[in-house]
Amino acid sequence: MASRLETLTTVLQASLGDLLVSAAIALGELTVVVKAENLLTVAEKLRDSPELKFEQLIDLCGMDYSAFGRVDGDDVAWNGQRFAVVYHLLSISYNCRLRVRVFAAEDDFPVVASVIGIWPSANWYEREAFDLYGIMFTGHPDLRRLLTDYGFIGHPFRKDFPLSGNVEMRYDPDKQRVIYQPVTIEPREITPRIIREAQYGNSEGFRKG
Repeated sequence: MASRLETLTTVLQASLGDLLVSAAIALGELTVVVKAENLLTVAEKLRDSPELKFEQLIDLCGMDYSAFGRVDGDDVAWNGQRFAVVYHLLSISYNCRLRVRVFAAEDDFPVVASVIGIWPSANWYEREAFDLYGIMFTGHPDLRRLLTDYGFIGHPFRKDFPLSGNVEMRYDPDKQRVIYQPVTIEPREITPRIIREAQYGNSEGFRKG
């Protein structure tokens, strides 16, 4: 007997057809991948099809796959697009969830269509993904930074963003205003003590028991 996720997969394949790139069930969740150019068409079908009815977008996030892939401790090169947007949908009518992943076609300037017109709750989620990953959402009515300051340079959740950042902000008493300046903190790598000291945690009085 097919599980609920297997039944949902069959329904999605029948409803979306060639618009569906892939569908996979893992850890009790169903994830589908669609192309960026088909996102709005797929989103409307997911919301409006009587057999689906994913009325609610409960979360949206950006992803940077530039350092993705690890097998038995060895790095494996990722050969797909670098940036993706992941949508978490809820069907209240059928009490089921779905994850949709869309990869931006260009790595240098990632662009994905805004789904605000389909799920208005995407508004601040898309602003967050833009702020942290630099993903542009065409059709968004107010795509501004959400979590970082307006003078912030770069996108801090990208894998190549420096840990110390690019600029720092401070109050200048002479100019009597907040100013931005290059980061004055020297970049350094912080290694946890448990790794840095081979005998950390071991003592003469320590007993295994």
